[in-house]
Parts: sequence; structure tokens; C-alpha cells
Amino acid sequence: MAEPRLAVAVVTMGNRPDEVDALLRSVAKQDLAPARIVIVGNGCRLPEFARRLDLPGEVTTVDVEDNLGCPGGRNVALATLRAFGDVDVVVELDDDGLLVDVEVFRQVRDLFAADPRLGIVGFRIADERGVTQRRHVPRVGNADPMRGGYVTGFLGGGHALRMAMLAETGDWPAEFFFAHEETDLAWRAADAGWRILYAPELLLQHPRTSPARHAVYFRVTARNRVWLTRRRLPLPLIPVHLGVWTLITLLRTRSAGGLRAWFAGFAEGLREPAGERRPMRWRTVWRLTRLGRPPVV
Repeated sequence: MAEPRLAVAVVTMGNRPDEVDALLRSVAKQDLAPARIVIVGNGCRLPEFARRLDLPGEVTTVDVEDNLGCPGGRNVALATLRAFGDVDVVVELDDDGLLVDVEVFRQVRDLFAADPRLGIVGFRIADERGVTQRRHVPRVGNADPMRGGYVTGFLGGGHALRMAMLAETGDWPAEFFFAHEETDLAWRAADAGWRILYAPELLLQHPRTSPARHAVYFRVTARNRVWLTRRRLPLPLIPVHLGVWTLITLLRTRSAGGLRAWFAGFAEGLREPAGERRPMRWRTVWRLTRLGRPPVV
């Protein structure tokens, strides 16, 4: 196969100028230069350094007036790349991440070149001490973060997507704003027959964080989970999935205020339109189950 042409997409709200500067410098050090780099100012004007930094490839900056959330901002980057029409794979990176190794893009290119049905490659996320949080391992249970292979999902902080896959499945669910958008995209990809690979050798260094740092975390995660099931699961699995995650939330959450917000979001997810319903086929349910994560957990 011809070697795929790579692009890089970074979405930032403009509140992490030092981190974005470090990330872009790590991009510039890669031993394979991307064909294009798109930087989206999500509800902000990009800092001037992002416009003048000496970067490889063609650099395009886009300022978006309103904060569209993580998936919405990434869709802006994808639309920009699609308009150029000369990119096969896009590497999307969190604006506070850092590429430690210089051969990441070359390895990404080689993985996609070797497998025409590879749609998504997920990176390993680790903090400054090299520790990967449990929630960043795309497997059920106490899984080894260094064990790669085909999986059912991927990490939003660092990953690569094949543009041909997106043309078939559609882009990110912008209405989610944040939380569970990766699962929505992964389930669509799996249902269309694309493979998802977790490649722990591809490291994105990322500060250790908790998703609950966001003020609306509990409400949005609950709402989006309900939307996710309404959009993507066969009808018999919807109450099973929601029942399992209600129990998990009750066992995990120690904050009464957090639980109130979660159940308010749950009700919002039932009440508000979820978007297009396109449930996965039962053979996809079986495929995800064989990979170790049935779509009810």
C-alpha cells in the first residue's frame, strides 16, 4: 500500500499556552513530519506563538468564536483537513499532552500502511512518572497498560483516525460536548467493520487528572451515557447497560451532590433528543464481547 499521509490536529481553549507550546515543539521533533497541522482555538483567539512557531508541514490555525466542546472542536479540525483533501490519517492530541519519543508519527504511519481495515489507533497515556491511570487502559479489569492489541475503544487524549473510516462512520458527536464521545465513535467504527488497535508503544505524556475536575462532569457523563445507549445499542441492551452503570455509579460516587447531578443528567438524557438512532448489529455486539468488553459494561 502507498504510505498514508499524516496530519496533526490540536484543539485548545487558549488557557494552556505553555503546554501547547511544549506539545507543538514535541511535534516538530518527530522524525516523520506531518503533511499538515491544524490548530483550533475553541472559543478563543489562538496565542500568537501558535501562529509563528516554526513547525513542519503546512500549518493552519482556526479561531472558533464559541467553545464547541472537545468533539465539536475536533470536527472543525476534521472539516478543515477534509477541505484540503490530501490527508489519509489524522493524529489528534490533547493540548496538555507531550510526545516523549520522536518516532511516534512514523510508527503510526507504518501501522496504518500495514492494515487497510485499521480505523483507529489509541495511544498509551501516562503521567510524568510513567504511570497510566486505570481509566486510561481500554480494557475491563486490572489490565496491563503495556499489553497492546485489538480493543473496543480508545483514548481521547492521543489517537489516530483514518479519514476514510470517518467518511463512512461520520465525525465526532458534537452534541456530547465532552464525555463518552470516544465510545460513540468507536462503536460506529466497529459496526462498520473497522479495527481499533491499542498501541502502548505510542506514548502521550499527560498530567495526572480526574475527570471530575469539570464542574458539570456528573451531569454530562450521565446524560451522554443515556444518549449513547439510545443511539447505538439494540433495544434489549439499553436497560441492561444503564442498569449496570447506575449500580457502578452508586458504588463509586461518595458525593451526595455528585449523585444528584448524575441523576439529573440521567433524566435529561431520557428527556432530550439523543440524535440519530443507528444501533449496532448483533454481530457487532458479539465481536465486542469477544474482544473483552461487551457493550453493557
